[in-house]
Amino acid sequence: MRSSNPVFSRRGFSRDNGYAGFNAQQPQAGGPAVGTNPYAQGAGNPYATNPYAPADTQYGAPAPARTNAMTMDDVVSRTAMTLGTVTVGAILAWTLLPVSSTSYALAFGAALVAFVLAIVQSFKRTASPALIIGYAAFEGIFLGVISEMYNSVWSGAPFQAVLGTMAVSGATLFMYKQRWIRVTARYARIGMTIAIAFIVVMAVNLLLVVFGVAEDGGLRSFGPLGAIVGILAILIGCFFLTLDFKQIEDGIAYGAPREESWLAAFGLTMSLVWIYLEMLRLVAIFSGDD
Repeated sequence: MRSSNPVFSRRGFSRDNGYAGFNAQQPQAGGPAVGTNPYAQGAGNPYATNPYAPADTQYGAPAPARTNAMTMDDVVSRTAMTLGTVTVGAILAWTLLPVSSTSYALAFGAALVAFVLAIVQSFKRTASPALIIGYAAFEGIFLGVISEMYNSVWSGAPFQAVLGTMAVSGATLFMYKQRWIRVTARYARIGMTIAIAFIVVMAVNLLLVVFGVAEDGGLRSFGPLGAIVGILAILIGCFFLTLDFKQIEDGIAYGAPREESWLAAFGLTMSLVWIYLEMLRLVAIFSGDD
């Protein structure tokens, strides 16, 4: 099976015998495990064979450590770049685009461009930093306008949403590192079933609202029902984060190439944007001042 996040559903972050490496063997001392490790010798790994290595290292024997393998520092630095771009775009949009119908139109256009760039990158076999940074920039413009809109009605909501996103993502990472959340194949299947069902229901709800069948936003209202849906959406965002953490951990453990760190940053950015938007709505609902 492939990752729920289309960014990771590609070479290097998927396993042949399980969901995202949940059934994969961990690297052993003296060399990587074979068979389930996509970066191991003899596992069909396009990065495994070193054409300049001696012949006996190309068939079964552990390969020399690669100098271009992804590290946690790579993931952190790339994620800082993408999130920094989102932040700069949001600040510029907030500062330069006053709340108006024109700014809403620009926000919608920016969101559409960001979506297209994300889809293009998701179907590429390799990471494209230009596409990823472009996605982050346009996503930032969208978030800036939306955040300013919320702030004009619920003063301070964006700041609270940022703090909430940091708290939730930090808590999720802590629970993952403590292994209180164990990312297994069963966990992933159940979580993905819930996430897909949620997205489908939200899409149907949007259509009902557009055609006037559902009033006041339907399931996405600013009442108690909307709060419950918002909390569920944040939990789904946390679920996506745990899958991201697992696959980044696997990528580092199995020696994924350094350029894959851009895909890791891309996936994390999308998950964090999801959580922020839902947190923004939740703050507005609990403010109770619409």
